[in-house]
Amino acid sequence: MRGGTSKCWLFDAVDVDPLIEQAGGLDPILTSAFGSGDPRQLDGVGGGSSTTSKAAIVRRSSEPGIDIEYLFAQVAIGDRRVEWGSNCGNCATAIGLYALQTGLVAVDAARTTVRMRNRNTGAVLTAEIVTPGGKVPAEGNASVPGTSALGVPVALTFTDLATTPLLPTGSALDTIVLGGQRYRATMVDAGAPAALFAAADLGLAGAEQNATVGDHLPLLVALRRESALRMGLCTPDEPVSHAIPKVGVVGPPQDYCTGTGEYVAAEDYDISVRMVSMMAPHPAIGLTSAVAVAAAATVDGGVVADNARARRPGSLRLGTAAGVVDVDIIRSADGRVEAVSLHRAARRIAAAELFVTLPVAALSGSVR
Repeated sequence: MRGGTSKCWLFDAVDVDPLIEQAGGLDPILTSAFGSGDPRQLDGVGGGSSTTSKAAIVRRSSEPGIDIEYLFAQVAIGDRRVEWGSNCGNCATAIGLYALQTGLVAVDAARTTVRMRNRNTGAVLTAEIVTPGGKVPAEGNASVPGTSALGVPVALTFTDLATTPLLPTGSALDTIVLGGQRYRATMVDAGAPAALFAAADLGLAGAEQNATVGDHLPLLVALRRESALRMGLCTPDEPVSHAIPKVGVVGPPQDYCTGTGEYVAAEDYDISVRMVSMMAPHPAIGLTSAVAVAAAATVDGGVVADNARARRPGSLRLGTAAGVVDVDIIRSADGRVEAVSLHRAARRIAAAELFVTLPVAALSGSVR
């Protein structure tokens, strides 16, 4: 399925669970199915990019108030490995529609809400889909920045954000020194752990083309390493996940062109943001990163708040490499971020039977 700007293969847990012991875990199943180990992912269904090499194992939940549980997998491309430490909002968008189209969740007469638990992080999300007359839509005319494809409109909300501390370091502003240069950042845990750096400290504006951001990738990877240590995500003797913390740069609004040449005026958005995903600049922005940026914008004295234009209360417009993404922010009476909502689109692309290499002879059944 396509969810937002990602393509996600969704596996029914009923089909996958019996194969895990035989295969020696989920990793061999997914890396074989996706063709990982080859940058082209030629011998599998992966698309050779971070946004097209994603999967989720989906099941009904027995937890009260939760309809669906899912385990998200960011499947590596050139290596035969899987990152399990994060969540993906775009895939959650697809899972919400998938749950209705496959009968995992009962459909309401006018509008159906699917409440989901991400098992990687514990995050709770809701997907709201219009279901007129109790019918599940197969197609829609909703669009999102970063793709010209249309899909079923899905309102996706990250909930319960106030249950964990927003600032894992306890500071609105952290400074990392590398090579004698100081880099200011705001580190947050909302949607996903993220380290957001002031673009100016890297000699950037924050609204550059991704090719320019890519020139700074070694530095951003080094900053991710230091951020992971500060945020308590790893110890000095442990490797840093390529998936978390999310890392990116932010700057004030300015005129720019998207990767497809579309002109975006500075007055049309509130904050410039460019994110890195799995060792490459993200072509748009991951939804968990969008949530992190929105939450960080509420932190007085942080780099996001300091670079953002004065905005309408409860909303933020992100100027991304693919265009402007609108985010709604819900805050409690004491000012804490409780929930963040985004409007996305999803569409089912295929229902397939995938054959994977040994030690699993074949992976078949309800694989979508």
